Amino acid sequence: MFGFKFIKFQPSEYVLKYRNGKVVKEGAGISFYYYAPNTSIVMVPVASSDCLFMFEEVTSDFQTVSIQGQVTYRIVDRKRVAGLLNFTLDIRGSGKKYISDDPQKLPVRISNLVHVLTKKHLESLKLSDAVRSSEALANNILEDMRKNEEVKLLGIEIMGLMVLSVQPNKETSRALEAETREKILKMSDDAIYERRNASIEKERGVKENEYNTEIAIENKRRQVRETQLDAKQAEMIKQNELKNEELDAEIKMEEKRKILTMLAAENKKAEAEAKAYELKAMMNALSGVDTNVIRALTAIGMQPQTLIANAFQNLAGNAEKIGQLNITPDLIREMMNK
Repeated sequence: MFGFKFIKFQPSEYVLKYRNGKVVKEGAGISFYYYAPNTSIVMVPVASSDCLFMFEEVTSDFQTVSIQGQVTYRIVDRKRVAGLLNFTLDIRGSGKKYISDDPQKLPVRISNLVHVLTKKHLESLKLSDAVRSSEALANNILEDMRKNEEVKLLGIEIMGLMVLSVQPNKETSRALEAETREKILKMSDDAIYERRNASIEKERGVKENEYNTEIAIENKRRQVRETQLDAKQAEMIKQNELKNEELDAEIKMEEKRKILTMLAAENKKAEAEAKAYELKAMMNALSGVDTNVIRALTAIGMQPQTLIANAFQNLAGNAEKIGQLNITPDLIREMMNK
């Protein structure tokens, strides 16, 4: 009524109330009455704002990439921003609308600055490095923006910056995918070969262990055989020593037997010489005696069968003189039995 109005602002809105070109009231989240004909109200948002950006740039190897992300900022020097850009509200109408589009230029300026800094960093990166450098690229751009003089002159603070993606065009992406796919396939083949080589190495190790075990067993068997041969050799040596001792004993025994035989032969020789001498003496004594007398003398003390045998001998000597002779079987049986 009569040009007087009431207005209320939120805590995230910093307000400058001008009357006749002078600031008469300012603050965040304030409310007041004003007279529209001689009052101007400037509202600067103090809450953080997100500015999305998306643009294309060229890498050092002349490949086009698409960068997408967002930067978060907030206005810290409200009066400076209000002096550079028009944040005056249209108080003649209803609501809180600006009389110009300057408030929308601030995100554009920030986006353009991000674009310039991104271009500077991408010019030193190759495509393969650029698509993997989102985090590093965001950190470098954020550091440059916090040091930038234009940001300080605008009276804003850069709270954060994120690069969501760095994507090449479709054809280049397919080429990179093909290259990466080939690398992955090669890695898979290498893994298969390594697994096979590992399996071969393990099998070789098992074979070597088997061969080493067989060699060890053969060595043990050889040692056993050598030990057996040594034992057998020692036994044979002992047997030979025993045989030599037996032979020595037999030789000594044979030598003694030889001596005994020689003594026995000498004794027999002496006995034979004595018997020969006795027989010679007897023959000399009987050289003149009749044979019948000698026979009669020898028959003295003979056994009956001996006498019968001598009788048969005499009969045989005079067989041509005997006509007929009968010898009974009883006589022969009796002689045979005896």
